[in-house]
Amino acid sequence: MRRLLDLLYGACAALAAVFLVAIAVLILAQIIGRQIGVVVPSTTEMAALCMAATTFLALAPTLRAGGHIRVSLFIGRLGPRPRRAVELWCQAVALGLVGYFAWYAVDLAWSSFARGRVTPGLLPVPLWPPQAAVAFGLIVLELALLESMTDILRGRLPAYEHAESGTRIAVPPAHEE
Repeated sequence: MRRLLDLLYGACAALAAVFLVAIAVLILAQIIGRQIGVVVPSTTEMAALCMAATTFLALAPTLRAGGHIRVSLFIGRLGPRPRRAVELWCQAVALGLVGYFAWYAVDLAWSSFARGRVTPGLLPVPLWPPQAAVAFGLIVLELALLESMTDILRGRLPAYEHAESGTRIAVPPAHEE
């Protein structure tokens, strides 16, 4: 299961990188277009949509890699039991908030798809694909948070703790049947 999640997080990171490259290409096209007197329509809107997709698709891989800002000054001073309780509370709050946002992001993407909403720029771009990327990123972040909470409940360090301490996560071998 962990290998499947690793593949999912890797795919999200790769998609985020693709959208990041798309932003660079769009901005470069706009710059070159201005230099040669050609208007490249809606590059700003499309770059903004790519930025939203990049940001949300990268959330879960970043959490797993320990790249999110954590204020561990307080919990670092706690003993093992209180620290575990605080970590579980934080995971539960994060699961609730991300689940709430994911629910409404899915609803927004579906609504945009059903109603055929497009961007207001010169080039009408459907809104549902980047909104679906945002929703997917939030769903994968929810899975990453659930994985971290499960690790804490089982008495293991979550992936972000491994990343912060520099230790590798031992993945058990797949069971053969």
